Parts: sequence; C-alpha cells; structure tokens
Amino acid sequence: MDSMELEAIPGIGPKTREALATLEDPVEALERGDVAAIAAVPGISQGRAVRIVRNAIRHRHDDPGGFLATDRAEAVYDGLRSLLAERAVTDYGRKRIETFYPSAVPARIAETRAVAERAMAREFGEPVREALTGLEPLSEPGAVRVRDRCLATTDAETYSRATEAVPELSVELVSDARALADLARGYATVIALDREFAGVEVDGDVRVEPDALENPAELVPERVLAFYGANRESIRAAIEVHRVANLECELDLDALAGSLSRIEDDGQVSSDAELTRLAAAVDDLEEAVSTAESIANDRLTEAISETDVTVDGADLLSLAERGAGVDSILARELTQEFDGAIEAARNHLVEALDLQDEEATAAARVFPEEPTFPVERNESALSRLEETLTTARDRRAGQVKRELAEELAGAREPVRGLVRRALELDVEQAISRFAADFDCVMADRSGRGFEIEGGRSPLLAEPPEAVEPVDYAVEDVALLSGVNSGGKTTTLDMIAAITILAHMGLPVPATAARVPEIEEIHYHAKSSGTLDAGALETTLRDFASLSAGGATKLVLVDELESITEPGASAKIIAGIIEALQESEATAVIVSHLAAGVREACETPVTVDGIRALGLENGELQVKRSPEKDHLARSTPELIVEKLAEGDTEGRTEAFYRALLEKF
Repeated sequence: MDSMELEAIPGIGPKTREALATLEDPVEALERGDVAAIAAVPGISQGRAVRIVRNAIRHRHDDPGGFLATDRAEAVYDGLRSLLAERAVTDYGRKRIETFYPSAVPARIAETRAVAERAMAREFGEPVREALTGLEPLSEPGAVRVRDRCLATTDAETYSRATEAVPELSVELVSDARALADLARGYATVIALDREFAGVEVDGDVRVEPDALENPAELVPERVLAFYGANRESIRAAIEVHRVANLECELDLDALAGSLSRIEDDGQVSSDAELTRLAAAVDDLEEAVSTAESIANDRLTEAISETDVTVDGADLLSLAERGAGVDSILARELTQEFDGAIEAARNHLVEALDLQDEEATAAARVFPEEPTFPVERNESALSRLEETLTTARDRRAGQVKRELAEELAGAREPVRGLVRRALELDVEQAISRFAADFDCVMADRSGRGFEIEGGRSPLLAEPPEAVEPVDYAVEDVALLSGVNSGGKTTTLDMIAAITILAHMGLPVPATAARVPEIEEIHYHAKSSGTLDAGALETTLRDFASLSAGGATKLVLVDELESITEPGASAKIIAGIIEALQESEATAVIVSHLAAGVREACETPVTVDGIRALGLENGELQVKRSPEKDHLARSTPELIVEKLAEGDTEGRTEAFYRALLEKF
C-alpha cells in the first residue's frame, strides 16, 4: 500500500490523506497500528485515530467486518476491551488495545495470537510496570531559533535554498568580504556558502562551507538536540523498560543514557569543564575587574601612606610648569610599588576568572602600563576581553552541541524503535496480566459447536477467584433451562466472551476451550416485558434473516419467550430452532419454556439444564455447569418441594404433593 492507496481505507478521504502526509511515513504508521502517531496529526482525535487504525487493519486483511452482529455482542466486546485496557500502564497501550477486534479472517487472528502467545510467555513483574509509567510516544519539538550564528551568500538562489533548508538560522545576502566581516562582528559564527570566500581573511569565526546545506543537522545541532530534549524522559523510560525486561536493542543503552544526561528539556546542553569555565568568566567579569581595581588601589594607597616623598623646590617648579600631578610623582618615586599593584590586579583577574593564554594577555591590557592613581580600568580593553570571552564561550557551546548532536544524530531512528518496542511491550503486559488474572489459555477454533472446560465469565463483578468454573459443550443447537438466578445468562456471557476473545486472537478465561469457527456472533439479550405487534414483527424478521444468511454463526438467545404469549412463544422458539439446525449454526437458547419448545419442535432438540440442588436458608443452591439432556426444575417447583418436605404434621402434605406432580 502506498500513500495514494490510503483513501481506500474507510475514514480516510482526501483531507485526511493530506493531513497524514505530514507524518514521516504514514503507511508504515498505519501498518504497525501506531495510534499515537496518527492521533498526533492535527485534526485527528484519539478516538478517530483508533477507528482509522482499525479500518487500516481490516483493509490490510480484506476483512469485511460485521462479526459482532447485535448490540449485546458489541456490549460484551466493549466490556472485554475495557478489562484489557485497564491493565495497560500507558495511554498508548490503552488506545492500542482498542484496535484489537474479533474477526473471521484467519490471518488477522493469527497476527494477534502471535502477540498474545509472546505476552503469555514473558514474565512481567512490578519493575516493568514501574518503568512503563514514564513512557509516552515520541513527539516532535517546537520550532527552534538560533541567534548566535548565521549563513551568508552572495547568490539569491542559494539564499532561497538555505532559507528553506535551515529555517532555524538567519540567512544573509552579502556583496563582498567587507559585508562578511560586518556580519562576523554581530554573530559568534558565520558560515559562508560561496566558494569565492575561500582564503579571505576576516576577523571572527567565519567558515567557508559550500556544501553545508547537504547536512543541515551539522549546521544546526539544536535541531537534533531539541528532539532529544523534548523526549528525554520518555527515552529514559524506554531505556529502563529494555533493561528490566531484557529486551534486545541495537543501541548502547549506557552511552545513550549518558548523552541524555547532558541534555536539558529545552534542548540545551549541560556544560563541560571548558564551557563552564568560559561561561563563569563572562558572568563574573565585571565583579572580578572591580575587585582587581580595589586591590591595586588599596596597595597604592598603603604604599603612598607609608612613603616619605621629598620634592625640592626646583623639581616642584618643573612639575608645575609641565602641569604634572601625582601621576608624575608616582612615576618618579613609586614606580616599583605601582608595578606591584598592577601586577596584583592582573593576577587577581586571571586567577578569579581562570583565564588561559590569549585571554590572560587580553586581561593584562585592562589595567594601564603608565602609573596613575587611582587605578582605573581601560574600558576599550575590557570590552575586547569581554568580546573575546563571549565569543570563546559561544564557540565552545556550539562545539559541545555539535559533538553531542553528532553522537545522537544517527541514533534517531533506532531511538524511535526503542520507544516503540517499549510501548508495544505495555500492550503485551496488559494481555499477560489479563491472562494471569483470569487464568486464561489460548483457545482452538474449529468446525461447529463448542467445548469449554473450567470457563468463567470475566464480565462478572465478583473477583475472578470467586467465580465458579463452568464446563459446557454444545454440538449444534441446544436449549438451556434452569431456575431464575441459576446462572443461565452468565453462561451465555461466558460463551460469548470466550468466543469473541478467541476470534480476537487473545487468551480466554478457561482451563481448555474449543469454539466454533464463525463469521458472526448473534447475542440476543433478554427483553423486558412482552413486545407489541410491531416489535414482534421486527424480531421475527431478524431471526428470518439470521437463519437465511450464508455466514457461519454462533447464536445466543436469552429468554425469547417474553416476545409474546407463552403458548405462542414456545411455537416461535421451536420454529427458530428448526431453522438454525438447518443453517448449521451453533446456538444456545435460554428458555423457561424448554419442555413446551421441545414438544413443539418437529426435529429432536437437545435440552440442557443447570441443576438446582435446592434452597438452603432461602438461598438457591445450583450446580453451575449445565448437564446434558437435563430439563432443569423451576424455582416454583423447588419452593413447593421445600414446603412439602417441611410439613411435619402432614395436614397439607397431600396438597403440596399434588402440586409437585403437576411439574
């Protein structure tokens, strides 16, 4: 499937296809079921992303859908999906589980079954779930703007190409080397894109790189670093998931974790020793110079106060005629003290800022060579020192960024795989927890009929361990009888849940299970009250279509007798059973009219029953597993029997015994 074929998927029209085109590979995202990537597309909600992914899966498997043929079947599926989703740790896992659905297509079932079998073979402990808590799908960072460097060119076409390729940087049109030099005074780094500038001598960090646009990441390491900064915590979580779950990975996880530790959330890089030194020198420059001035002046003040200076009349007149003042006296009388004071000031400045080589030379020029009092900084020399340190800091920062970005640039796709594997592991973890919580096994699918051992409905409100296991097998069509609250509806729910899960490719809550290979499941829930004529007609039309259709089916019906009068209900149910037998459907029909239905059927029909053991302290006791060829007793019969057995005086025994004979 290519991008043009996307519109063949239901739910994807021209506008949605255009929106999906903003993804790096929309087809691949759909094929792997990446709900998070689809939902990240502007204009596509998470709910819609789930539907699009599910439709894409159906499209890939040529799956017509329609497996869940009734509202009650949909409700059972929704309940199962919720049970799975609530066991996921990540939001991605919960949304991904929503893309699982029951199908009649063997390839789709096998696809999910492989995931389930892998999940059930893994050990998922609390450390894995803990690691998953910080995991989120990767996101794209916002726009990055870099102001300490620019691109320069004399060519309008190159200008246009550079502006499009590297929007993070300013691109400047220049006419000659002089214009290039002007740019170098305003930016820490200037990258000239024209070969004609090769060999040109310009002050500042000016690089001639005609091929620079071929690798924008080298020009703008911030582009790479912003991605890792925005996704740092999720990548760290994915690393931890791989470690605790022992997942295979082509990356050096320790090295990746070390690189991530140097990146801030905003994509900035933590300083190395040299960058820390330069940044501190720039920040502390003013304070260090002020302190150095104080040191020099304090030493001179002390020297002057402790020195007797004698100036005879002729010298004084000479100094006065020249307009000289204390500076001349310092030069003549306190040269050594002045030199010492200046040396102390320079030493303090160099040591306080940890200046090196050329920086120390530039720092020496901040204080005057000629004696003066008070000692004052040379503002122009100080500005040059500040510019030297700032440029060095920015260059070092750029170098640190480039080195780290170079380390990480090639790991971007492997990192995407790292996070994807961790996210998918959450899906497996949810399946594994579901299987463990409900003691699940993988079911077989074959032929007609089902056979379930130790089955339990996961939809009950009770804890799984409190649910009594049920054994039940049906070859084709069976009537299921039983007392009220004996577990008939729960048995239907169990059959529906196990069949739906098996056709999703997921584990089923049973000791062992074989379910029919079907294309549709029709579960008709118990109706409340007698239907009117119009509703009865609609119900009969539904069953007529059901029996006439060519698809293989599982039909579950809960107390259909309420559709009309009891006498007519038995006849209608009998007719439905005969039609289902001819269509070779698998069916279980719960009815309190089992005896009457059996009499009304023109063909033999199996009647199974949930055996009532009696009433104990007002509580009904039953054997939950249906018995074959057993017509279960009704609740009224049990009550009459209890009354008969409790009549110790025998005065009403004959009445109760007569009633019992009616059943």
